[in-house]
Amino acid sequence: MESIHVKLNEVVLRDGLQLEDKILSIEEKLEIYAALKKAGIQSFEFGAFVHPKRVPQMANSGEFFSRIEKDKAEASLIALIPNLKGAERAREAGVQTVNYVLSISDSHNLQNVQQPTAKSLEDLKEIRWYCGKNGMVLNVSCATTFGCPFEGEIPEERVLEILGEIVLLDIPLITLADTTGMAHPKQVHGLMKRILEQFPNQTFNLHFHNTRGMGLANVLAGVKAGVRNFDTALGGIGGCPFAPGATGNVCTEDVVHMLQLMDLETETDLDGLLAASDLLSEAIGHASPSYLMKAGPSTQKYPLPVTQ
Repeated sequence: MESIHVKLNEVVLRDGLQLEDKILSIEEKLEIYAALKKAGIQSFEFGAFVHPKRVPQMANSGEFFSRIEKDKAEASLIALIPNLKGAERAREAGVQTVNYVLSISDSHNLQNVQQPTAKSLEDLKEIRWYCGKNGMVLNVSCATTFGCPFEGEIPEERVLEILGEIVLLDIPLITLADTTGMAHPKQVHGLMKRILEQFPNQTFNLHFHNTRGMGLANVLAGVKAGVRNFDTALGGIGGCPFAPGATGNVCTEDVVHMLQLMDLETETDLDGLLAASDLLSEAIGHASPSYLMKAGPSTQKYPLPVTQ
């Protein structure tokens, strides 16, 4: 039987930290980044070029990139952008790969980037031209694919229609995001089977939140549907600042633990991830939602209690 290789994109330095009260210094971010690299992580969404007043935790993304830029030949270093100005700022900083975000839901798009989805799709064409002209790789993230906190259920036909427009622009990687943890495994499996059948030549990535405790199950449903690329966040922290009830991303070490027990390859070292997660908790000043940081791997053994 052919082995399954699952690729992880680590988003703790962007999506993870943007909901934290504490704004981490460059040195704190570097320490976490180095620990993740040592654990085998090879793809990072390291920050965002957004307005610092809206997401102050990302204000030092350019400076942070200047400290890790030397690694871009051996690791994917990706910056989130909300608009053309973000792409321009990323280019000025020397970033080669950017991830443009729009929402399937108009309501969330208005909250997140202050314009309807149709306008974001028009802007995407201009950003695609700009990135192509300047030798930059442009990926796209579709927020609220599996549900919107303002509108509720998102019709599959709307998802497919918007994806059809994006695919025409020759985008290397499209991320489908469960922005506030509304997805469930049956929905994920069914929608992804349909999407992969309709767009067989497009590579998709999935981004889940564990808001209602279904993050790991949704990852597994995605794998079963045929998806091999996933966003995860160390410690399971993070969430969208512009979505009510937002909580953490699906946790990197918990995902790796599950996949390794199922003999699925992630090319990461679990002990190294736990060490990195410990550094993260120290940096943010509180314990993370990580199950493994609380209970340890399921292979961990304990001494028998002493009986009198």
